[in-house]
Amino acid sequence: MANIAVIGIGYVGAVSAACLARDGHNVVAVDVDPGKVEAINAGMSPIVEEGLPELIAEVVAAGKLVATTSIAEAVAKTEACFVCVGTPSAPDGSVGLDYVAAACTQLGEAIKAQDTWYSVIMRSTIVPGSMEGTCIPTLEAASGMKAGVDFGVGYYPEFLRESTAIEDHKEPGLIVFGSLDKVTGAFLTALNKDIKGSINSVDLRTAEMVKYTSNSWRAVKVSYANEIGNIAKANDIDGQLVMKILCSDNKAAMSPYFMRPGFAFGGSCLPKDVRALRALGDAKGLDTPILDAVLIANEAQIKRAEQMIEKSGAKKVGMVGISFKPGTDDLRESPLATLASKLLGDGKEIAVYDPFVNEAYQNNHSAAGRGNDYGLDLKDKMVGSIDDLIATSDIILVGNKYAETVAPLETAMATRPMVDLTRISAKARSNGTYEGICW
Repeated sequence: MANIAVIGIGYVGAVSAACLARDGHNVVAVDVDPGKVEAINAGMSPIVEEGLPELIAEVVAAGKLVATTSIAEAVAKTEACFVCVGTPSAPDGSVGLDYVAAACTQLGEAIKAQDTWYSVIMRSTIVPGSMEGTCIPTLEAASGMKAGVDFGVGYYPEFLRESTAIEDHKEPGLIVFGSLDKVTGAFLTALNKDIKGSINSVDLRTAEMVKYTSNSWRAVKVSYANEIGNIAKANDIDGQLVMKILCSDNKAAMSPYFMRPGFAFGGSCLPKDVRALRALGDAKGLDTPILDAVLIANEAQIKRAEQMIEKSGAKKVGMVGISFKPGTDDLRESPLATLASKLLGDGKEIAVYDPFVNEAYQNNHSAAGRGNDYGLDLKDKMVGSIDDLIATSDIILVGNKYAETVAPLETAMATRPMVDLTRISAKARSNGTYEGICW
């Protein structure tokens, strides 16, 4: 078992740290936010993710996971680190590397004081060329040493999906990494030896490109399915049934998860990664019409939902879900939060039932409301009961599907105006009072 530091206790970092500790490694998690560090050391999860509170409590109690605000302290106790800091979009849509560069500077200074080999492994999503153009030069400048000669360097992208991340760590579906040196390559190979699937050891740029290709492909599939669904509905055809049949073709190398007509995609990965890949192409003088169209189509789906609410004439909108997907409290680039902001701008009143966002507020997580860049005073708009939401709203807007809401919503859809962006029932079809966005 290895001694591993995880730099950044955001979504990827918190899950990775806990899962690595569960796998038997000794893990030191690092973050600039003392609230997250205190939560970890108290055996509590700093984020909302199914199964994570119990897992963190278990591994902290076992002494396998500790947290600190000091990168130097973490490096001194470990032999390798995973850098999991955020890479938000820059104003021009390109990938933002400020947090990555800052982490590399501190890591370079820390490994300079080490007298043993140390491997710096990037997990943050960064476009091809970022390791060579930013990470390695920054590490070398801060340490005064040569990457691949005096210390190790690797790029090991993650494929964790929010709400299923613990299971995805165990069975990621895709394993790819690049390394400058044999020690780091051997370390990553050993780390993945018991995981199902092929291990793809490639160069750094290829590993960087695989991550963006994967995320952009998911985004393309969502928008394609939505466009088919819109056309199908206009011709009195069930778009979800069409895509379900298409996905039954086992020869088509695609996951049905993203081929389900409904609402727009969002989150911390797909929107910014499509933008970053477009920016990368633009920097090379290349047109990217498909990627351009993906973002246009995604915005159009949000506008479509807004128009459906506007057409109803309702003033009080009860939203089921505000996070970018069920099972998480993450609001980063959530299309539902974007829609809520637009509805408020249209003069609507909104109330929100979202058990995961509400949990984060109720537990006073330091990251509660993360990604709320929409000017939404969400804490005061949260409703703890789906029945209360239904009773006090002129129209119900179903954005995310939660098990406990299905029966009440199925009952309400017969008499209460409802716009459904996710489909609470496979039997539901637009009938005047009830409107499905693609069915």
